[in-house]
Amino acid sequence: MPDQIRHDGFGTFCDAIKFKSVKPMTKIITQIYEVQTPPEAEKLISLGVDHIGSVIVSKESWKTPLIRETIRLIDSAEARSSLIPLFSDLDAILLTLDYYKPDIVHFCEALSLQKNSCEIYEKLILLQRKVKERFPEIKIMRSIPIFQPGMTEHPDAIELAKLFEPVSDYFLTDTILVKESGSCFDQQPVKGFVGITGRTCDWDVAAKLVASSHIPVILAGGIAPENVFDGIMHVLPAGVDSCTGTNAMDSKGRSIRFKKDFGKVKRFVDETRRAERSCNLCMKAAI
Repeated sequence: MPDQIRHDGFGTFCDAIKFKSVKPMTKIITQIYEVQTPPEAEKLISLGVDHIGSVIVSKESWKTPLIRETIRLIDSAEARSSLIPLFSDLDAILLTLDYYKPDIVHFCEALSLQKNSCEIYEKLILLQRKVKERFPEIKIMRSIPIFQPGMTEHPDAIELAKLFEPVSDYFLTDTILVKESGSCFDQQPVKGFVGITGRTCDWDVAAKLVASSHIPVILAGGIAPENVFDGIMHVLPAGVDSCTGTNAMDSKGRSIRFKKDFGKVKRFVDETRRAERSCNLCMKAAI
């Protein structure tokens, strides 16, 4: 058997298997955000999506019966519900989780960009610990910000992940936007949080995170039907996440937030399953 096997991105994966740098892969998780209504959730369930995520956009509007109904529908099926609160107040988060009772709570603060980082990290780690104590049945997902490809300097995603790993059940890579001037903290689509950029993160850094992490890593950041196969073969994540890349578009070609394109979602799931089959073939070839 040759040292490298090249076929639809097999080479990198087969090399990793032969050098035993990754664990054998099982089913790759498909995760879709932002789903706020039962009809959309029901359609995604029928398309085979594994994790379906909703968003609470502010502390002031934390109680939304329609989203709770969406989560109840997801939980009645074989899918898992995930909930992002776009706030970090502990009391408000505990109230929110008690009301919705999702399978997963997902925290996505722009960690690597904040001032007084150590103090903020300690506060967020304590928050996650308190959530786990109060709701041990709810899994915790933590976003790890990663720059776009080509950036000369990176926040140390690996070291950052090590801080949060003891209080997290999943990591999710996501793309953080950086410009030459101004505060990076203010440049994200949602101020202070990472996500919905529609741009890919540095997959090499994401692959290093996967290799070093003791918990599952979900690849996110500009993932769409067109690139999900390549992303899986390059990064070898436990799952893949899409929001902007599976949204519907308006007449000017702009992504419509909170509205999914079911054709895109189907292709996203299909391409993920194709990558699964490729991984299995490559593993067999590498044995």
